[in-house]
Amino acid sequence: GLWPPPCLSLCCPLQTFNTSNVTKLCPDAQCLFAFYGGETAYHKYLIVFQFFNVFMFFWLVNFVIALGQVTLAGAFASYYWAFKKPDDMPAFPLFSAFGRALRYHTGSLAFGSLILAVVQVVRVILEYLDHRLKAADNKFAKFLLSCLKCCFWCLEKFIKFLNRNAYIMVSL
Repeated sequence: GLWPPPCLSLCCPLQTFNTSNVTKLCPDAQCLFAFYGGETAYHKYLIVFQFFNVFMFFWLVNFVIALGQVTLAGAFASYYWAFKKPDDMPAFPLFSAFGRALRYHTGSLAFGSLILAVVQVVRVILEYLDHRLKAADNKFAKFLLSCLKCCFWCLEKFIKFLNRNAYIMVSL
């Protein structure tokens, strides 16, 4: 046989497909156009999937940052709380603090990073709305959006501050 088959080597111009000889060469050939609309469940919920991806990205990044903060705080705490400094300290303080963080504090880290991820996704949505409202002439909507963006920025900074201090207390 021929490789590639003549069906695969032909292009599919939508305007001339029905009048071309493609259907004679390959009777099962179809010319379909995939678009971002609502044909399948994937196309119907594409924006939901993208928001889910953004949310999971923020959640995992914040979880890794939290794991690093708890590990470092645990390593410093193992030095600080040792009565006899070289004898009471673990051989590998970072690895032991990392193991303790994963074993005992995973839920606290996941919950703290979940709260922060929700705030960050809201900030992304507000940035998207701000981008869409650039052409609008509504001054009140722009003012309200600017206030919301500022409030959620402050909320994100405050939650990061609280999380960092809470992770230090958790690791102690």
